[in-house]
Amino acid sequence: MSEEFEIKNKVASSGLVNFDLTDLVPKGIRKGIDLKDFLYMEMILKEKDFREKVAAINPEDYRDQYVYIYNSADAIVPLWAYFLITSRITDVTKKVVFGNKEDLEVLLMHNAIQTHDFDELKGKRVLVKGCSDKEIPENAYIELVEQLKPIVKSLMFGEACSNVPIFKN
Repeated sequence: MSEEFEIKNKVASSGLVNFDLTDLVPKGIRKGIDLKDFLYMEMILKEKDFREKVAAINPEDYRDQYVYIYNSADAIVPLWAYFLITSRITDVTKKVVFGNKEDLEVLLMHNAIQTHDFDELKGKRVLVKGCSDKEIPENAYIELVEQLKPIVKSLMFGEACSNVPIFKN
């Protein structure tokens, strides 16, 4: 084929580094514990009954899982109740948080971004992938910019064929 008709991949030769935030999503099962299931008539915390129900939890049901503890009942629950459940399962779980599944995902992504080694991106032109099969908390993108701004040459968001420039150093 002559040089005149040669097809060149401009994206590959641009020096652009693709970064997919989904690569940082911790793998593992997410499971919720609803405190209403531990309450009398799903409204009242009776300490003796509550302690018995917590003691009946099989920690192995939560082994190597990410657990979020929440309360879907319209009941006031003392803080020690969360302590008690957490102390029952924390030895076998990967992480336990208070809140809903979204709160768990925000915290997991925060930890993943804060502990990730971004050295391979120093001085590079970085394109953060815009589309994904996995749901990424919006806060993760904010934290990613905080981590990358001091070290990358430029940052873009989207896809190679249509990206949005974010900044250049």
